[in-house]
Amino acid sequence: MAMESSSKHYPHSTHPNDGLSQYHSRDIVGYASNPPTAIWPNGAKVALNFVLNYEEGGENCVLHGDGESEKLLSEIVGAGAIVGQRHTNMESLYDYGSRAGFWRLHELLTRKKISDILSHFLFNFLVTHILMYMQNEQIIKSTVFAVGMALERNPEVCRAMASTENWEIASHGYRWWDYQNVDTQTEREHIARSVQIHKELIGKRPVGMYQGKPNVNTRKLVIEEGGFLYDSDSYSDDLPYWSNESEGINDGKPHLIIPYTLSENDMRFAIPNGFSHGGEFAKYLKDNLMYLVEEGKRGKPKMMSVGLHCRLVGRPGRAKGLEEFIDFAKSLGDDVWICRRDEIALHWYKNHHPDGPNSSL
Repeated sequence: MAMESSSKHYPHSTHPNDGLSQYHSRDIVGYASNPPTAIWPNGAKVALNFVLNYEEGGENCVLHGDGESEKLLSEIVGAGAIVGQRHTNMESLYDYGSRAGFWRLHELLTRKKISDILSHFLFNFLVTHILMYMQNEQIIKSTVFAVGMALERNPEVCRAMASTENWEIASHGYRWWDYQNVDTQTEREHIARSVQIHKELIGKRPVGMYQGKPNVNTRKLVIEEGGFLYDSDSYSDDLPYWSNESEGINDGKPHLIIPYTLSENDMRFAIPNGFSHGGEFAKYLKDNLMYLVEEGKRGKPKMMSVGLHCRLVGRPGRAKGLEEFIDFAKSLGDDVWICRRDEIALHWYKNHHPDGPNSSL
């Protein structure tokens, strides 16, 4: 009746979707006040996932056959694309990520063992606290969102990723493009090509997908491909959820979405009024994590993603802020489950599948 009345009284501003909570792929309500209780391993209050975006060498560049230079996420805030020409400053800023930034972050994420926490707090805590940390040993598990073309250009980085224990290498598409106006046939080919690159260079296919700048068809193409456990092209929740877009695709199997973030993300170093130094980055991440831990203690555990880019937080002063946050997160012990996205996916399939717990993948 309300819609009928609205269309009669407001003919110039009425739309068929007025008043709907779910329309097309959008769901405005979500879990609302009754989210599922995420029973993370060891009773953790937060599932914390570090995401390293590897994009350098897959960005827009006329040397890659593109019609313009890259313009996004660099030290040149507000840069515009240069049509038909190279932007050599932009190219070298991206090259820093693959030449230096990746290796700094790889060293940091693989170095951070529990012994680092112990030595830092050795003189500040009682022996009982030290023993607690020793019993609570964790390692830094991480997910890489890897662009296919970028992987092809750097075999040594591929070897490092593939050989790093407890790293998940997910797909970030074949190109670091804006796919808004890319035709379906090309995008489908890009998804398939990226999967094949992973098989050849990483040694196994990706089970996660983050296109990054998708269009309305992207998720359907990801589901159609058939081998992905989840995608992360969403920012709409603090918990995984099931897509309503799988009907008629891949036998209608439920498709999982693990939301990502643009706020707990070093991209804010490259936007106006964003982070200005590593300390700000660390402080914001710590505040975010502690709030979620407190929510979890009140009975509503959540997840937290931290987005990283080789060319941004891979700079030494910013990496110091990331290191500070890692130490803080690890100091919280079992309250924080530091994990990969595929682990979150498997946990959600097992415990929160629409067809009931322990349903098969």
